[in-house]
Amino acid sequence: MAKTLFPSDPLAESKQARGPWTAEEIDNLKRYVGVAQEEIIARILGRTLADIQAQIADLGRVHSDGEWTQSELVNLKSFYGTRTDENIARIFGRSLEAITAKAAELCLAKDKAFVRKLAGSATTSMPRWSSEEIARLKDIYGTHSNLEIAQMLNRSVKSVVSKAHNLKLRKERGRLAEMGRQNVSLRYGRLADGTKDPNIESTGRGDSGMAEAGDDGS
Repeated sequence: MAKTLFPSDPLAESKQARGPWTAEEIDNLKRYVGVAQEEIIARILGRTLADIQAQIADLGRVHSDGEWTQSELVNLKSFYGTRTDENIARIFGRSLEAITAKAAELCLAKDKAFVRKLAGSATTSMPRWSSEEIARLKDIYGTHSNLEIAQMLNRSVKSVVSKAHNLKLRKERGRLAEMGRQNVSLRYGRLADGTKDPNIESTGRGDSGMAEAGDDGS
């Protein structure tokens, strides 16, 4: 299927990009690492297979142990469900331990379909929600963030969102307004009145360009 969508084109190959990678190219590469074959990534980005392999290897040599930026957290939430921890560590230039710890802190979980794919025909069993857990969820869902709820119930954020959707639960108006303000701050690094949010760290083009979505923990 992938080869049908991105067939080999000798003319296109002769026009492949050369030289240093731009920040935008590296951001785009990170989007595909772990979810597409290297040959396909080469065709998408217009680079040689050797270029792709070398750049992915370079990603693995970058190591950071500093504070996580807001942009990194957004992308971690976006990527975590459908990539291995090894590929995520490569994308973010962090250790496996750092990825595991941050994922646990944010109550992130792999997508069930992704886990089944990795395990072949094996299925994953999740503990059923007890009547007490469901009652607690109904009681706190409207006024708490999904991350807070996940931490309280020892569940993943995905599990909380899925169960709340099945139960047709809704956030209260005040919580929705707070979520809106948080999303404005997260996406633009600004407060609702347009001033710069002092709690958001400024990031370079290579970091901010990778972010796509707001906080799914609200």
